[in-house]
Amino acid sequence: MKLWLTSDNVDWDTGRYHYAAEQMMLTLFPGERPEYPDTPVPTSLAAEPNAVIFTLHRGKKLTNMSALLLREGTWHNGVVRFPSEELDADPEQVYHTVQRAVKQAFYSAGTAFLGHDLPWGSLTGVRPTKIPTRALWAGATPAQAKKELEKTYRVSPLRAQLAVDCARHSVAVKKSLLPDEVSLYVGIPFCPSRCVYCSFISAAVDKCLPLVEPFVDALLREIAAAGEGLRRSGRAVRSVYVGGGTPTTLDADQLERIFAAMEAHLPLDRCSEWTVEAGRPDTITPEKLAVLSRHRVDRISVNPQSMDDSVLEAMARPHTAADIRRAYGQVRAAGDFQVNMDLIAGLPGDSPAGFARSLAEVIALAPENITVHTLALKKGARLMEETGFGSHPGALSDGARAVGETLDAAWETLRAAGYEPYYLYRQKYMSGSFENVGWARPGTGSLYNIAMMEELHTILALGGGGVSKFIDPLTGKLTRSANPKYPQEYLRDIDKLCGEKAGL
Repeated sequence: MKLWLTSDNVDWDTGRYHYAAEQMMLTLFPGERPEYPDTPVPTSLAAEPNAVIFTLHRGKKLTNMSALLLREGTWHNGVVRFPSEELDADPEQVYHTVQRAVKQAFYSAGTAFLGHDLPWGSLTGVRPTKIPTRALWAGATPAQAKKELEKTYRVSPLRAQLAVDCARHSVAVKKSLLPDEVSLYVGIPFCPSRCVYCSFISAAVDKCLPLVEPFVDALLREIAAAGEGLRRSGRAVRSVYVGGGTPTTLDADQLERIFAAMEAHLPLDRCSEWTVEAGRPDTITPEKLAVLSRHRVDRISVNPQSMDDSVLEAMARPHTAADIRRAYGQVRAAGDFQVNMDLIAGLPGDSPAGFARSLAEVIALAPENITVHTLALKKGARLMEETGFGSHPGALSDGARAVGETLDAAWETLRAAGYEPYYLYRQKYMSGSFENVGWARPGTGSLYNIAMMEELHTILALGGGGVSKFIDPLTGKLTRSANPKYPQEYLRDIDKLCGEKAGL
């Protein structure tokens, strides 16, 4: 798709606004690729079969941003207006004003062509709750925050309500955090095997068994260094999340050493939750659960993804629904853990009715949290690389419509069962441009999930594949620092990582 951007008032040539146009292009027309022609803007509407011409015109009081979409022999023009004085603000504010107008004008033209709004309207980012969270924090009512999403960004009423409900939890967590508190992520980049939809960086343990023990030894060193840095800087750990990969791929002795080191070195006096992703039921044993119970762990994930054995087999999940029920029973018998269970909507071979059966079975088990993911396929997922499945998840495709039906029914079922949405996020390449939502029984939502997703305070990442997010509590400025993704790279760089953590 050709994209022309024209204006006498804004410098388009820097490319700063290309990303906004491309985000909306991929949302409306998955599979398209942007082109920025050197040729003049066409004067005939029939000259280009697939293009968008953006024009910004400043008037005395109002500025118009228009997006003229030329596609399949038709044309549609989307226009957004904003006060001209907003172009006289500081450069960063001008950028945010104009990039938002680019998206909204393109969205208006694109949906006129498609004849259908999208679930999240013109929002393209991964954190749609930031808008209502900001509104609530500034004193708006939930109804006012919902109205802004619906009127300004054309978000559907159901998704707007989801976002506002999650924003209320975000505000509550934000109020509870102290300036000297951080959360901790520990990445264990090993799994027993790789599921076909997975694009996370993790190593199948049967192929890299010699690396597991050296990785654990290196992680113990990084934990000690992080404890030194945190104590020296006067920081306290508020929550801990051990993810991956599948942390319970490690044996009971390795888990014991890691958790003992964390308790010995880290400032955990104010730690209010400690989560471990057990994830795969084939990694859960009474011995490992006993280790978790002896330490501070109070939250465990047991993730079926589906309770349909045929779907599990197609996704290369080497377990059955019966294995999930067994593992869940072991977790309940092992200690006073809050349990999260993940399901994925849109898996190949599944259907709205099949997902509804899986959800009903999970609800009957009565976990405190249920997270409903929408299938998102990225490079590195076998399902996409080998079959192309999900490579163009258009919002109006038959598959996306089925996912939409699945999710809408799931939200109704979960609310009726006493669960409430407490955090959500979106991803690129997600079927139908939908979302992932964490649901919780009242009072059981994960502080870490909210703080991490909404970037409410610093998240310090240890181990493989984690990304530290350092957030200045006064300015809100965020700085990222990634740990190596692969075990080999982590072992190679461990001296450098320990130096960085000790010098926090």
